[in-house]
Amino acid sequence: MTIYDTLKQLQIDLPPLAIPAAAYVPYVQSGKLIFVSGHIAKKDGKPWVGQLGKTMGTEEGKAAARAIAIDLLGTLHAATGDLNKVHRIVKLMSLVNSSSDFTEQHLVTNGASELFGQVFADKGAHARSAFGVAQIPLGACVEIEMIVELA
Repeated sequence: MTIYDTLKQLQIDLPPLAIPAAAYVPYVQSGKLIFVSGHIAKKDGKPWVGQLGKTMGTEEGKAAARAIAIDLLGTLHAATGDLNKVHRIVKLMSLVNSSSDFTEQHLVTNGASELFGQVFADKGAHARSAFGVAQIPLGACVEIEMIVELA
C-alpha cells in the first residue's frame, strides 16, 4: 500500500503548496534532508487563532496540530513529487501559543505526531521538541516545522 492509499483511507486530501507570507521559502533540500519551514494552524483557510490554556483546550490544540501536519504533507509532496520517497520523518519542532500556566504542549503536538505515525508507520516515528511560547505570527495557536530524510 502506498502513502497515497493511506491518505485516501484517512480521507485526507493534500493541500497545494502554500505561498510564504514573509521572506522565506517553504522548504530547502540539502542532500537527502528536506527542511520544511514552520506552518501555522489554519481553520477554514484562515489562521487558527487562540492561546492554549486561555481560549483553547488541549483537544482543540491537538486538532490544530493535526491540521498543520496535513499542510506539512502538502508541502512535502510539492518538495518530493512523491511522498513514497520519504525514508523517515526525522524531527518536528512545535511552538504552542500558551498561557504561562499551560503545560500540555507535548499533548497538543501529538496531533501531528500521531498523524505522521498513521501515514508513514515506522518511518513516521521522529524526534521532537514542543515549546510553549507567548505568541505566534498572526495569533495562530500552533506552528510546526519538520525535517525529513529521503530514501
